[in-house]
Amino acid sequence: MASNARLGFILLLTPLLLWLSLLIIIPHVDMLMLSLRERVGVGEYEPSIAQYTTILTEPLYMRTFLRTAVMSILATLITLLIAFPVSYYIAKMVRGRARSVLFLLCLVPFWVSELVRTFGWMILLRETGVISQFLQWSGIVSGPVEMLYNDAAIMTGLVYTSMLFMVVPLVTTLDSLDDAIIEAGYDLGGSSWSVMREIVIPHAVPGIVSGCIVVFMLSLGNYLTPTMLGGKDSLWFTEMIYSQFIVRFNWELGAAFGFMLLAASSFIIWAMLRLTGQTLERTMG
Repeated sequence: MASNARLGFILLLTPLLLWLSLLIIIPHVDMLMLSLRERVGVGEYEPSIAQYTTILTEPLYMRTFLRTAVMSILATLITLLIAFPVSYYIAKMVRGRARSVLFLLCLVPFWVSELVRTFGWMILLRETGVISQFLQWSGIVSGPVEMLYNDAAIMTGLVYTSMLFMVVPLVTTLDSLDDAIIEAGYDLGGSSWSVMREIVIPHAVPGIVSGCIVVFMLSLGNYLTPTMLGGKDSLWFTEMIYSQFIVRFNWELGAAFGFMLLAASSFIIWAMLRLTGQTLERTMG
């Protein structure tokens, strides 16, 4: 009986181990080996950390890296500020069919691909787009307004793309908060702000951290939205990785870029967990 249970456990675990090995561990090990070598001739390589030295000494690379990290953090904060009241309203202030309808409205944009959604923003924000034409028709502006190819357009796309991944964990966490606890806070003389600060937000911290981690990772690794909405001068780090691998065929430097991005995202997530006093197990749970 024990052997059968062990065999069943191994069979259940095999797909997960294959997925982790073939799609995560082996590619990352190979990419690490690529980043720690330098081409010295046709088909000849030698171990070297020259790729990482190049990243640290080239101002454009470091500026792009820091810009990507800062804008990803900012996109995460903006997404949280927008998603929290929406999630609270869905979880605590509506019931029945209205709640299902509101949650469905959050899901609708994700029924189409990210490419289609990004094209939608381009149609709205371009010089001959809907918003520009409306501003001209209403007399607010006298000529066409180009709203694409700037940081605001990139931020709009990142927040819109990531919104659902912040709303879902927040709704789930807030839904587990007993309404009686909130009512008790008001009965004891608490104001709306004090109840929110002392009861709702502390209870929602695991959902906040979980949503922030997912949104930050999606924003940091996003390639399509910054490229299309920011244009050729978007200076996004994933675009530089794509350029090194696909355009310049410099896989060694591209691999070093990838590991630098992985290290930065891991450090920022670790710092976030430390600052909030959360553990990864509790947050993902």
